[in-house]
Amino acid sequence: MKYNPLGQTGLLVSELCLGTMTFGGNDGIWKEMGGLDQKHADGLVRTALDAGVNFIDTANVYAAGQSEQITGQALRNLGVARDDVVIATKVLGPMGAGPNARGASRAHILAQARASLKRLQLEHIDLYQIHGVDPLTPIEETMEALDTLVRSGDVRYVGVSNWAAWQIAKALGIAERKNLAPLRSLQAYYTLAGRDLERELAPMLLSEQVGLMVWSPLAGGLLSGKYNRDGTSMTGDGRRANFDFPPVNRERAFDVIDAMRPMAAAHGCSVAQIALAWLLHQKVVTTVIMGARRPEQLTDNLAATAITLSEVELAALDHVSALPPEYPGWMIERQGGYRTGAMAGEKPKSA
Repeated sequence: MKYNPLGQTGLLVSELCLGTMTFGGNDGIWKEMGGLDQKHADGLVRTALDAGVNFIDTANVYAAGQSEQITGQALRNLGVARDDVVIATKVLGPMGAGPNARGASRAHILAQARASLKRLQLEHIDLYQIHGVDPLTPIEETMEALDTLVRSGDVRYVGVSNWAAWQIAKALGIAERKNLAPLRSLQAYYTLAGRDLERELAPMLLSEQVGLMVWSPLAGGLLSGKYNRDGTSMTGDGRRANFDFPPVNRERAFDVIDAMRPMAAAHGCSVAQIALAWLLHQKVVTTVIMGARRPEQLTDNLAATAITLSEVELAALDHVSALPPEYPGWMIERQGGYRTGAMAGEKPKSA
């Protein structure tokens, strides 16, 4: 297991992170996600920690707070030392019926941070993230609220999830101008089946040294290799069968799966491990979040850290999963050649 700095910080997090969306939930979407009870959650946490994982991610909205409660209790049940784990949680979604019981306002952020600390049974949260975009709250208000939590000691670092590149850049500018705690991470969707993040977000993250936490690295299980092109499961189960999310270009996704199968056979591993290994080879990735229902599923995912893909394999996967060109990307690449080509000693080209 490798450990990477969380963005521009000295905090080291494991390259694989245990996601707890499968913890708790007796009905509805959360039951479909996993509905794991305390005993089974304890087992997954133990398996992850034994493999070297030191990073656990949850959210207040997961199973209406049950995920945080189960996560916190698991740490106590297993006797985990506080300094041995990095705990991340998130705020944004509805946590009550009222109009102010949601969003990224100062009132909601401060109230939910206290509630999350209580559910997690912790004195501080290592990484507190805004779970998505709140179109009603100014980014400045959100950043000031997060800074309050950092200065109070309730939170060590702050980040966001599912934000656009321009919003993160704006937040970083506000933080620098007002001397507020800066964003250290983005939690975002990124897979071989969905590389949209590479258009704007990835270059911005690398430029500003903001860490990337990848959610749904197997595209909701689609890249596990157990689905047919018509969407049916080869094993008769799987989350995609009942909850078709996140959206993907299926033709491209199954072309990717077809390319991964011989690689998996050559490495003696699962298709899922190849998909995870590809992410671990990407420079922009800090950590990949794994969610699991069963110990064997988690163990299979953990083994991806031992797989090294060759340059030929990486090139093949890059080719089959490549995004179609979009403006201004293709123009930036074309005009950038005027300068990079000069460094390589190439003869100047006309426009």
